[in-house]
Amino acid sequence: MSRTQVVRPAGAGHETLYVLLVSLLIVIVAATVVLLRGEREDEQAIASHQIDARRDLTAAEQGIYTDLLVAFDEVQLLREETAAAPGIEALAEEGLPPFVMDAGSQSRGSHQWQWLQAGAYLGRSQAPQVAGSFLLILPGDSNGPADVWLRRDSAAVVPDDLGQAALIAAGWQQVVSHYDAGVTREHRH
Repeated sequence: MSRTQVVRPAGAGHETLYVLLVSLLIVIVAATVVLLRGEREDEQAIASHQIDARRDLTAAEQGIYTDLLVAFDEVQLLREETAAAPGIEALAEEGLPPFVMDAGSQSRGSHQWQWLQAGAYLGRSQAPQVAGSFLLILPGDSNGPADVWLRRDSAAVVPDDLGQAALIAAGWQQVVSHYDAGVTREHRH
């Protein structure tokens, strides 16, 4: 007497279902953690006459803006030493970008810099399609912040008045920097 036993193959359907359910559970848990612990991006509003240095400037303009902020610190030190703002030639002799004429300044618009007796440095762009013209206004005292303005057309003339209202009326835009957690990558938990 011979017995035949029929063994059915194990179905992969149940195992596949369990793997899919575990995968779905992992995705749901991960999404929940991201939503609960993710950082909000708090966008700081800026005025209509201002532009954000990180988002609204071209690469060449960002380079010039950064150079101006570094040069501003040097200008403030020289102002304290000599009780007067240094001229363009003195800044170029110090090798301070963007006042020195080199390959970098030529690729960023070949700005022609001049000192305005009202207390500002004006850099007229020779290539407005690459970078606009810049205006660095020195504060009345040596403790004030740098005030940088930009005009992107080729009609950047010497402003008669360095007041905010006059500059806005003349088509200048104030360059501002907002440093938040998204920029500094500082994580607070």
